[in-house]
Amino acid sequence: MKGPISWPRRRLLLAGAGMAAFHSLGAPASPVQLAPLTLRRRVLANGLEFIALPNAGTGTGATVSVQVWYRVGSKDDPVGRSGFAHLFEHMMFKSTRHMANEQFDRMTEDVGGSNNAFTTEDSTAYHCVVPANHLEPVLWAEAERMSNLTVDQANFDSERAVVKEEYRQNVLSEPYGQLFNAVPSFGYQTHPYRRPVSGNIEELDAATLADVSEFHANYYRPDNAVLLVAGAFDARQLDEAVNHYFGSIPRPSRPIPRNNVVEARRVLDQTYRLPASQAPQPAALLIWQGPRADSPDAIVWQVAQALLSQGESARLSKGLVYNRQVAQSAGFEAQLNAEAGLLVAHAVAAGGTSAAALVAPLAREVQRLAEEPVAERELNKVKTQLMTAALIKRQTAQGLAELAGMAAMLRADAAAAERDLAALQAVSAADVQRVVRRDVQQAARVTLLYGPPASSKPALKPRRGRA
Repeated sequence: MKGPISWPRRRLLLAGAGMAAFHSLGAPASPVQLAPLTLRRRVLANGLEFIALPNAGTGTGATVSVQVWYRVGSKDDPVGRSGFAHLFEHMMFKSTRHMANEQFDRMTEDVGGSNNAFTTEDSTAYHCVVPANHLEPVLWAEAERMSNLTVDQANFDSERAVVKEEYRQNVLSEPYGQLFNAVPSFGYQTHPYRRPVSGNIEELDAATLADVSEFHANYYRPDNAVLLVAGAFDARQLDEAVNHYFGSIPRPSRPIPRNNVVEARRVLDQTYRLPASQAPQPAALLIWQGPRADSPDAIVWQVAQALLSQGESARLSKGLVYNRQVAQSAGFEAQLNAEAGLLVAHAVAAGGTSAAALVAPLAREVQRLAEEPVAERELNKVKTQLMTAALIKRQTAQGLAELAGMAAMLRADAAAAERDLAALQAVSAADVQRVVRRDVQQAARVTLLYGPPASSKPALKPRRGRA
């Protein structure tokens, strides 16, 4: 489904689930030696970054994935116009000078392939998988919608209506949608990441066609994009096709607008109460500042996240749901973006537990990672799960290109996806304890209490000290 990556179901740098790839879960595994990725990168004269990733598979049944990632996300939405990046994700499937509405769907789905797109804080990505012999038409289509998209009132109005309806369904109608949607606005102090990817109805309604046209001209251009092709292809023919279809797209002379806001270190704890008239049970959410996605500690937080919330046997579920029985569900996510990050723990109450009563046990379970030794068996288990998921992802053309695309967007280096596997295997229990101690125990926290309003006017009170 086309749309923004919504919390708490966001994609991870090492995402997914799978069977054990190491030996025994209880015994430390020897480092897995992997063949290096065959990644070839070049930059066209117009600034387009092109990455080719040949993958196994030839002949009948071979497939190829074509992906175009634009360096534009919700952080680039104009002030007072949140949701523009998400809106354009939808508009790119409309007509162009030489393609009718929805023709891209016909060119992929009608030949047995698939296509989709998603928007994040830092990027907007378009991806498809088609039989290998349909590669060239898809390259033409991607170049066509990069350079000749029809940005008119009719397309704008129709896709704005779609985005507004997604907001109603995913945020307003979901019992905890407004809580999770509030994470960036309370977690970030000044950075444009404060604007949720989904935007909001009022600002979408206020947008004009002139606003939309300017946004398109600013960001949908070859020097702001990465083209990735993975799977079964002839390298020489691919290069010729990329040069032919993309090389002729002019590079605009206008500069690409960039934000230069640096998120300050939070110094005070704060607690906010959010009304939740339609939530069946109260909930609590804790937010700390995290590192950037290009930090060496990003992979350590992936492991910490898995220890806390991956599977029913993870620490938050075991501690809050099964042992204390104060929550019906609990989770944790390291939301690490290109320029700043957040660490978010949440719990939904069980029985008569209040939102405030969830805070101490939820915080305690996270802090235990820093205070008590992490058993070798427990650490090996989650590293095995993460490693297996990454290996499985590398086996498909789409997964391979997505790993490289995410690394290019978040760390400005597609080859970083290759180094993640070695870094994951090297994470130790001491590393996990170090980052939790620094980023949680020794850091300020934002607490969101979500439940029935205590009065007709919700309280938004900063406080010193933690629960």
